[in-house]
Amino acid sequence: MTIQGSYLEQLDEALAFMRSAESFLVVSHVQPDGDAISSTVVVGWLLQKLGKSAVMMNEDELPSRLSYLYQFDSIINYQLEATKQTYDAIIAIDCADFRRIGEVSGSFAPEAKLLNIDHHPTNNGFGSVNVIRAEAAATVEILFDLIEHAGISLDLDCATAIYTGLLTDTGGFRYSNTSPRVMEIASRLLAVGVSGNELADHLLEKMTMAKLKLLQIALNRLEFTDNLEIGWVFIGKDDLRDTGAVSEDLEGIVNYALNVDGVEVGILFKETEDGAVKASLRSAGKANVAAIAQSFGGGGHVRAAGCRLEGPLSDAISQLVEAVRKALV
Repeated sequence: MTIQGSYLEQLDEALAFMRSAESFLVVSHVQPDGDAISSTVVVGWLLQKLGKSAVMMNEDELPSRLSYLYQFDSIINYQLEATKQTYDAIIAIDCADFRRIGEVSGSFAPEAKLLNIDHHPTNNGFGSVNVIRAEAAATVEILFDLIEHAGISLDLDCATAIYTGLLTDTGGFRYSNTSPRVMEIASRLLAVGVSGNELADHLLEKMTMAKLKLLQIALNRLEFTDNLEIGWVFIGKDDLRDTGAVSEDLEGIVNYALNVDGVEVGILFKETEDGAVKASLRSAGKANVAAIAQSFGGGGHVRAAGCRLEGPLSDAISQLVEAVRKALV
């Protein structure tokens, strides 16, 4: 691919930022997914190649299924290892807005400079330097371009991380964001030696017994509007504890609501310990769930987005379902 125009300038600015300091703090969004963690380790890898040092940090517990990734064990869980040290140079990746960084932002120095690399169309450009490419399927796609633009050769560690981010954010290369560019990059990563079939089996097919128990609970709670255009399911604050599941086991459950024939929007509601409700929305294409989520202070993509609602679970469900209903009219 020939990189053109403002995107090329953004990549130049990102590399200049990475060369402007000797050490960096690398952060991604709360409740990190495959793209967030893969992007974190890819940036750490790139900084190392540039002769820099990096501290990688996230507010939440990391998905254990990604433990095979390069330097996974070096990512600090801020909840367990919060320090008073502050950092002057920050690289935020895959964060749709500044709030998605979470409490880790407490480690930013008052005058810190921030490089914001992201693919969410709702990103408002909160960085000192911004590389935002909404047409990218995943943030790792942007990082692939950045590494290529820097003239650095991929090794298997980095290629595996990039492939992981692409695989998870495209739903195994099934979602509408699976572009020719995505398949071109995937092909090149496979040529480096990435084991695509093993990653697909590990990330998309296997599940823990705890997740199976959580899924059984969720499927018993599936509800739909009378016209079947909206489907939703909820997970109570005690369900994870009762099943032994963890946050990463929630991934994919929303698709059971969306995948019913005729459903246009599927929603997963998760009750939090502090009484709020987190909602994940998926669209079949008719509704822009990013716009819906944004109206509740969230954001994301046209077909996949999320937000947080205050108040009882029943109120959150009725408010969001009504907002989706209006969007579908």
